[in-house]
Amino acid sequence: MSLFDSLSVSASGMAAQRTRAALLVENIANSETTRTPEGGPYRRKDAVFSSSPVGSAFASELEAQMQVGVRVDSISVDQREPEKLYTPGHPDADADGYVAMPRMNSAEDMVDLVTANRSYQANVAAMSAVKDMIQKSIELLR
Repeated sequence: MSLFDSLSVSASGMAAQRTRAALLVENIANSETTRTPEGGPYRRKDAVFSSSPVGSAFASELEAQMQVGVRVDSISVDQREPEKLYTPGHPDADADGYVAMPRMNSAEDMVDLVTANRSYQANVAAMSAVKDMIQKSIELLR
């Protein structure tokens, strides 16, 4: 595994965590949304990660198996029934006075957002370490 392949692995992790963070921010922002263009309350979204081979076109098969990054495989949408809150004066209340609200846990989403941020930072630190190694190698070759 070359140092440049290590940069590719970290870059894939950064891209995946950026997507995850964007979805978490969207979830938090829409935690009170009761009406969407699709109809009904907002549905929580999550990123589903999978491994992805990273490497050069000239890598051997063994090296290709060892150089694994991450990618967003899909985005899952919560299909559970929405929570019902008794709010008779709400414009979206049904005949019984219940409003369909998104199933959200803002505290859980905030913890996930901090985790995504820390994972992104870890990938930045790994890239910085690889960059320093490449610079030291160039200095040694002078």
